[in-house]
Amino acid sequence: MQTRSADVVVAGHICLDIIPTFEAREGSVGALLTPGKLLNVGAAITATGGAVSNTGLALHRLGVSTRLMGKVGADLFGGAVLDILRNYDPALAQGMVVTQGEQSSYTIVISPPDVDRYFLHCPGANDTFGAEDVNDAQVAHARLFHFGYPPIMRRMYADGGRELASIFKRVRAHGVTTSLDMALPDPDSEAGRADWPALLPRVLPFVDVFLPSLEETLFMLDRERFEDMEKSAGSAGLMSQVNNALLHDLSGHLLEMGVAIAVLKLGDQGLYLRTTDDVDRLAAAGKGAPEPLSPWLGRELLAPCFKVQMVGTTGSGDCTIAGFLTGLLKGLSPEATMTGAVGVGACNVEQADATSGVPSWNAVQNRIRAGWARLPVTLPLPGWKWNGDQGIWQGPNDGGYS
Repeated sequence: MQTRSADVVVAGHICLDIIPTFEAREGSVGALLTPGKLLNVGAAITATGGAVSNTGLALHRLGVSTRLMGKVGADLFGGAVLDILRNYDPALAQGMVVTQGEQSSYTIVISPPDVDRYFLHCPGANDTFGAEDVNDAQVAHARLFHFGYPPIMRRMYADGGRELASIFKRVRAHGVTTSLDMALPDPDSEAGRADWPALLPRVLPFVDVFLPSLEETLFMLDRERFEDMEKSAGSAGLMSQVNNALLHDLSGHLLEMGVAIAVLKLGDQGLYLRTTDDVDRLAAAGKGAPEPLSPWLGRELLAPCFKVQMVGTTGSGDCTIAGFLTGLLKGLSPEATMTGAVGVGACNVEQADATSGVPSWNAVQNRIRAGWARLPVTLPLPGWKWNGDQGIWQGPNDGGYS
């Protein structure tokens, strides 16, 4: 069967998500999941998960032509993953790798209402995904290549990330814009012990758009500071310790390592953007680079989240990324791109699974134009300016000040 080309290739981690449904009830998750206690739940939602599925299917739902490149085993869970993808569009399964003798990855997602989710995860075939699983002929025709979750894919973080760097170097040679998302590894796992401060400078020179969470970035760049902040925050959570200086410091390190566009996911505090002020670096960002370049040079923005009735947070970051990449490929301003990104992420959390809440791009834009209310940003932002027309915060050194 001949495969059609796509604007975006999404590669990396994919799994089968098994999501029990919960009724709203009193008490913490810890109190509910007491050893020896039988907890009645509703019907399980079965869906694909991981960056390939979450970001890839969200892009597809937003109307972006997308190809998926993940790896599953020739087993029951792998068959379920492929069937789910084919139900969206038969072409979405054509780039998948099916390997004999390996177990497909699965995740049990514990996601009660109004509580951030817990994951029980088996990496399966994701651990053997390598450069040979990326089809150069398909990638070469794309405008953008997005890779997700290398910290839970053994070959991607082993040997100092050389395999991951080789993938991005090959993709960049085709003139394709590169994009990378991370995941927070178990601190006590092999991935948690990897030398991330050495790995990132090897990979990021080949990454145009880097879209991790703030927690992931801090863990990988300064683990001691991450652990100190977590300890100080206690039950309030690490985000309660975040301020403007930390955002500026972390994003500055990412730009110094070679990234053109750094985006940090901040949970319910929104989405943070910092871009290079080097016009040559931004112009070298490939076929999906911003056009025109000037509105994207030297920017520092924070887009607040939109108000919604949250059902589950599974895939919220991945769908936010899909919204950002869609705006970028459509040639929108950074302000409009950021607003669209948090809009897509907000739609996602209105459903329990990872992508079914994502509507078309036009539907998201219509909801924004209709005056969709925002959540307040409680982070300390001294020197920042609220741009009410754009619905966005501009940093003290933002190049877009008028």
